[in-house]
Order: sequence, then C-alpha cells, then structure tokens
Amino acid sequence: MADSPGKTSPPAVSEAWVNVRGGIKGARSHDLVAEEVPVAMVYNGVSHAVMMASPCDLKDFALGFSLSEGILQRPDQLFSIEIKPSEDGIEVQMHIAGDCYARLREQRRNMAGRTGCGLCGTESLAHVVRTLEKVATKPLPGDEIVQEALTNLKKHQPLQLQTGATHGAAWCDSQGRIVMAREDVGRHNALDKLIGARLREHGEQAFSEGFALISSRASFEMVQKSANVGIGSLVAVSAPTALAIREAEKSGMNLIGFARPGRHVIYARGDEKAQEREL
Repeated sequence: MADSPGKTSPPAVSEAWVNVRGGIKGARSHDLVAEEVPVAMVYNGVSHAVMMASPCDLKDFALGFSLSEGILQRPDQLFSIEIKPSEDGIEVQMHIAGDCYARLREQRRNMAGRTGCGLCGTESLAHVVRTLEKVATKPLPGDEIVQEALTNLKKHQPLQLQTGATHGAAWCDSQGRIVMAREDVGRHNALDKLIGARLREHGEQAFSEGFALISSRASFEMVQKSANVGIGSLVAVSAPTALAIREAEKSGMNLIGFARPGRHVIYARGDEKAQEREL
C-alpha cells in the first residue's frame, strides 16, 4: 500500500504572514495555519466522495471512512491503497472486493463533503439514518476515568495546539489513558482516521476495551460511525443531539457529552439495568 511516486502530499500545517492588530505589542508577523485540501475517495477507479480534510494519515482515513460508512464490512475487503497528490487535491485510490463495489454502485451516492458536513450530496432521506447493528455491551467508563482522559486530550492534539483549527479523536484504554489519537480539520474525518488506525494496528480487538473521546459535539453521524465499527462507548467534549442520543440507545452504546474538567453528562447507557435514571 505505497504512496504514488512523484508529487508529495502537502504538510498538515503551513505558515501564513499576518498583520496583528491590538493585543501584545510586537506580536509575530506570521502564524501557523491548518491545511485543508480536497481528498477524493476513489473505489476501483470510480470517485465516490470528496471530503475536505487535513492531508495526513490518509490511509487511516481511507480505511476508517470505508468501514464507518458501510462500504466495507471488514478491513480485509480493502486490497490496496494508493495516495496520489495532484495540483487540485489528493486522490486516495482503493481496490476493494467486488461484492463491496457492487453494493456501492447500487447505493448511487455521490457525496461532496465539506468540513463539518457529513450529508452533502446524500441522494435520499433513506440514506441518512441507517439501521445500526447492536454493539457489544460495554461497561460505562467511570467518572475518574473519563476525567483522566479529558485532562490529557490536549497533549495528543499537536495540530490543534499549533493552529487552533483541528478536531481530535482519541482511543482511551479502560483506565482512561490515551493510547492513540488522530486529528483533522473535520470532526468526522478525525474519527474516521482513528477508526482506521486502530483497525490497521489491532484488527478485531481494536475496540474490545476502552472508549473513544472526541473534541467535538456528538452528532448522530459520530454515533453511527462509532456503532458501525463496534465502538461501545463514545465521550464528547460538547453536546450530543437528540437524534444522536436516540441512535446510541438503539445501538446499545454508552454516550457521554459535555465532558469538561470536573463534570460530564451521561446521555445513554448500553446496559439495560442502567436505563433507570439516577437522581
């Protein structure tokens, strides 16, 4: 799964000259900004989706997107990946199993993704909220464990620290230690990159223990992507939507939102005994 020779992908961070007005006297005349490029997901020679994304960890992105969107059911259905940068953007060319490609063609979906947009170009309402499989019941992360992960999230977001423009998605072990993280200008992309990275490194055991922590709100797409790959617990720094909560309840996921220092809110619990509201 080698990158294409010749032109290389742009860096994830660039330098921009700026004119600072007010604030600290003698402020620097340049700033670090996050790159954002069109990334085309190409399956067996046919472009399916174009997402605006950070040009890093694209192989993780390709695998995670393919699985979280239901294009693939298993990682081994992706036979090869080739990254092909050009003047217009980056093509991620994938060779996938024939039955997966046949299903993809039948869907007749041609998304044109933007940062923070997961539905642009979806062809019909039936394609929006997909039926989710039940995820394996996982224990709700303890309060101290959630706070431990939250405390260390920024340490695993170097692009955010440099630019202030990216989202992060992290995998935390059962003790709240962050063991893997990915970043992107788009929150959906960051989660897809994390999903792909975990599966490439750990296979079927990628999500057997621990939970995902995201630096964004918990939209229903984030819940769907998580449930599609078997993530049993999702913790978000910001709010969930009502649809996200309903989808988490239907799939049996644990969903925690508004994870802030010293406080977080449990919106859905996967274990049936925990459905009773705690006062």
